[in-house]
Amino acid sequence: MNTDYNILSKYSDVLNPSDLIEILDIGKNTVYRLLKDNIIHSVKIGKKYKIPKVFLIEYLVSC
Repeated sequence: MNTDYNILSKYSDVLNPSDLIEILDIGKNTVYRLLKDNIIHSVKIGKKYKIPKVFLIEYLVSC
């Protein structure tokens, strides 16, 4: 499988939930459920989720 992740190059190395909504083309509730359930790994700072891009790539590879 030749997966090209160049589409992610326009995003910073640390993503936020709105980036995931745009990249994955899914709703806000789904993104927050994926983060809360630790399906997509993230770091929570205060009330804000920060998602290292590598964790999104790991999630995409595992699908």
